[in-house]
Amino acid sequence: MGFMNKLGYLIGEGFRSVFTHGFMSFASVTIIIACLTIMGSFSLLAVNIDAVIEDLEQDNEMLAFVDETVPDDKAKAIEPMLTAINNVASVKFVSREEAMEDFKDEYENSSIFDEIDATVFRHRYIIYLDDIALMAQTKADIEQVEGIADVSAQLEISKGFVTVRNIVSAVSLILIIILGIVSIFIMSNTIKLTTFSRREEIAIMKMVGATNSFIRTPFIIEGLVLGIIGSAVAFALQWGIYSFVGEKVMNSMANIYVTVIPFQQLMMPVGLLFLGVGVFVGLFGGSIAIRNYLKV
Repeated sequence: MGFMNKLGYLIGEGFRSVFTHGFMSFASVTIIIACLTIMGSFSLLAVNIDAVIEDLEQDNEMLAFVDETVPDDKAKAIEPMLTAINNVASVKFVSREEAMEDFKDEYENSSIFDEIDATVFRHRYIIYLDDIALMAQTKADIEQVEGIADVSAQLEISKGFVTVRNIVSAVSLILIIILGIVSIFIMSNTIKLTTFSRREEIAIMKMVGATNSFIRTPFIIEGLVLGIIGSAVAFALQWGIYSFVGEKVMNSMANIYVTVIPFQQLMMPVGLLFLGVGVFVGLFGGSIAIRNYLKV
């Protein structure tokens, strides 16, 4: 048998097995779709939470107020000490006069500031962080800088976002492991039905000299086909669910606080991830299903 004829035969047998046990093949594909969709949904949720946290890190700021007794020239000299602190991305000095102007801009009736002198305000530094998860420690380090009297930071907000991110990441990882094992188990059992019905044929093929790879290949192709079909359908379903939920979120009041990443930006990594998982589950499930029947 020529190589191309042999390859065509093996591929044909693999595809034929998919349709021979139609119900079980359907069950396997359905399980893969469900597992990938659940895993994908939690993973996309984690990605969006990370994006929100990154935006928060860029927009969220800490205010370090300079002690009133520090002269103007020495107040500006504190900046190098602040930038040297770990987790500080950048700092911006705001003088008393600038702080007063900022307050005026926030109030429609600025006349209330006519009787107020800029000396009632304090020099301050606006501080941006690299990682808001370390905000508490960074705040403590800034408070140790000589000349800094007080530090204002939104610790509760940062802790809340970091906690949610950690929980979603942990749940996603656990689900990926559990659902991956379930998918492989269902896949292998489906293919085992095929091998059981053909156990005598496999035994005869072994006795007449067929190699393990020749016997194994159709079953691996069957698993591969099921995995690819499941991943393709799951990808389309995930796209629809994500787009629907994203549109609802962006049309609600929640869009004030969060921005949903367009699926087009995530399409390539999600597609490759789904395809990779589908192929792995199919190949591994097909391999372990036929293993025992090759021991003749």
